[in-house]
Amino acid sequence: MALNAVPWRVHAVLPRSLANGPGTRFTIWSQGCVLACPGCFNPETHPGGAGQMRLTGELVDEVLAELPHLDGVTLTGGEPLEQPRAIQEFCAEVRKTGLGIVVLTGFTVAEIEADQEKAAAVAAADMVVAGRYNARRHLGTGLRGSANKTYWPLTNRYSAGDFATVPEVEVFIAADATVTVTGMEPLERGIA
Repeated sequence: MALNAVPWRVHAVLPRSLANGPGTRFTIWSQGCVLACPGCFNPETHPGGAGQMRLTGELVDEVLAELPHLDGVTLTGGEPLEQPRAIQEFCAEVRKTGLGIVVLTGFTVAEIEADQEKAAAVAAADMVVAGRYNARRHLGTGLRGSANKTYWPLTNRYSAGDFATVPEVEVFIAADATVTVTGMEPLERGIA
């Protein structure tokens, strides 16, 4: 197990996804979001007490188990930056693997930069997609739910153009017939 074991409330994990960033991504949805943007298509991720309590080290081990099939990791939610210590520890460990790290957040760049804990949480990320979802400016492409959301590159690993070819939706059907729909444009609101 990885050395760091910070508690992290998680809504869901998808070990391999193409619709959550460039290439094949290990995707983690954090549980809890006080921002609760009107029109968000993941409202089930908003309640803070739901989901599962996991440890960052366990999740890092799950990422390592998927190598070499991954290009990166995407953290989304809910709101990952409501659990900044877990995000910081997880990203610091994943950075050691050489995988790319993308964080999707409803907080703006200015809000993150003004908050020491949030800034530390994304310090090891390559790209942050930042800003509240605005249903009136719905976009649903390039990992931006709405046109006001901005790309904030923290390294030169990714550019905005790298997100243009990310599929808008993907569907997984598990052996037990569980259906998972993910991406920026769910097939039907309410399924995602």
